Amino acid sequence: MKAYLAGPDVFLPNAAQHAAEKIRICAIYGLTGLAPLEDQNQISTGSTTDVWRAIFRKDIEMMEDCDIIIANLTPFRGASADAGTLVELGWFLGRGKPIFGYSNSAASFTARSLAQIAAMPDGLPGLVVENFGLTDNLMVPGALEFGGGLPVMLPPDGKDRAFDALDVFEACVAGIVRQTRTAKFKSAF
Repeated sequence: MKAYLAGPDVFLPNAAQHAAEKIRICAIYGLTGLAPLEDQNQISTGSTTDVWRAIFRKDIEMMEDCDIIIANLTPFRGASADAGTLVELGWFLGRGKPIFGYSNSAASFTARSLAQIAAMPDGLPGLVVENFGLTDNLMVPGALEFGGGLPVMLPPDGKDRAFDALDVFEACVAGIVRQTRTAKFKSAF
């Protein structure tokens, strides 16, 4: 089974080594992990428009080739998961392919949103902060339960991890493999 390894990990200074470690962890559990890293030597020619379009097309081709997605939903540049990762998650959900995810943040979306508003006042005061105690906007954990059958995997001890920590990722991979061995994916598709 091929797993698309989505997430803002591609922005890490050691992105290639980080991806290699995630791919190694997947292999231990019998999955083939594919990370959407860009070979800058192949795509860095042309205008910035040509480059981002080439990256987008390459990532779509890779997603087409994968059976599932494992998304890093750790908050990125705000209270929520990375916007690009959420698009990829939605793409898999729309294709009826199983989706799974994890977060290295144990804090609820509500707590993270309130902390962000405290640090940087809301430009639209009076808007309500979603307060369901979930890991992210309700559409994210809802999509995972609908499209993969597993909740967003969180740090089991309730303590935040470093952004690039891989123990929660590995627990997610193990959960996916356990689920595929015991039952079909729970999905409405």
